This record gives sequence, C-alpha cells and structure tokens, in this order.
Amino acid sequence: MRPGQPTGERLAAGTHAFGEGLLHVPSDLPTGPVPLVVLLHGAGSNPERVLTVVRDREALVYAPKSRARTWDAIHGNFGPDVEALDRALTELFEHFEIKTAAIAGFSDGASYALSVGLANGTLFDNVVAFSPGFVVPGARAGKPEVFVSHGRQDGVLPIEGTSRRIVPALRIVGYRVDYREFTGGHEVPASVSDAAFRRIL
Repeated sequence: MRPGQPTGERLAAGTHAFGEGLLHVPSDLPTGPVPLVVLLHGAGSNPERVLTVVRDREALVYAPKSRARTWDAIHGNFGPDVEALDRALTELFEHFEIKTAAIAGFSDGASYALSVGLANGTLFDNVVAFSPGFVVPGARAGKPEVFVSHGRQDGVLPIEGTSRRIVPALRIVGYRVDYREFTGGHEVPASVSDAAFRRIL
C-alpha cells in the first residue's frame, strides 16, 4: 500500500483520537506533502506516553495502541494489531498527502517496528528501533533505511542477544543500518532520539 492523493480535508492541529490510537498534528506542519512517523509503544505502555518522543517535531505522528499488553506478533504471528494499523493508515491517507513514511518503536514496539517496517519497505522509507528484541521472520519488501540503538547495560533486553545479532544479520542481506550503542540501560536517551529523527525528518 502506498499513499495516494487525499480526498478529504486536513485534520486540524492538535492531538486527535484516531483509529485505535492517537494522531498528533503539529501546528507548524507545512502545507503540501508531509512526513509521517508511526510510533509504537513498548509493552505495558500507551500512545500518550510514547508521543512525547516526537511531539515537537515537524511531522505527522500516529501512535496506535496494541490490543493486548503488547503487540500481537511478539507472541507469534501478525493479527489484529497490524490489521488495525492498516485501516488507520488507509483513513489517514485520505486526509494528508504523505511525503515520506517512517515506523519507529521502543522495546517490544521496536521489535514490531522492525518486523512491520521490513515487510512493508515499499511504504516505509525508514525504520527506527530503540532497544529491539528480535525481528519476526517472513517476507521482506523494499529496502528501507534502518536505525537501531541499544544500551550496553540493558537489563530488560540484553544487547548481546538482541541488537548485536539483529544488526549484522540485517547488514548481511543488504540493509543500510545506522547502529548506535550507548552507555545506559533500557531507555531512549534524548541524544539518540534526536539523532534518529534528524536523520529521517
């Protein structure tokens, strides 16, 4: 699926309940085509909390809510979460002309962002994964740019069994990966967030 020409009116600036999540439209969003970031929360979190990561940037930000405590594919296969995301994006494309699209997430949301983003690389130009755990195996499409960060002292998803395996595997099959390790735990330092979103926006 690629966004086409919108047929509806633009939504006003502010944060709106949209689909099964929240859509943030910044007040300084430029006219014409705009960048879109789909932002996925971690396990047990919510759209309100994760929106704070990119709320002040010049991009349309959609933060969906997982049906259960975390995203469906974390426990096996894609299901209602990705179906709900597809419906929301279809509606979103009726209101905004999209210039570029990125999918990003933290922790379980990072694993889901990698999995969905790599499977839909003809839609998502960039995939951002803050402290991912794994990538769901399956078909890939396109070759989006990938950004991965991870704390060396992460006690929730230790780096040795996660990003230090994920990143080389992605590079072997031809993905360009900007990989940032940092001194810290299971978190997204402001400097890392800034580096990721400067790159894609």
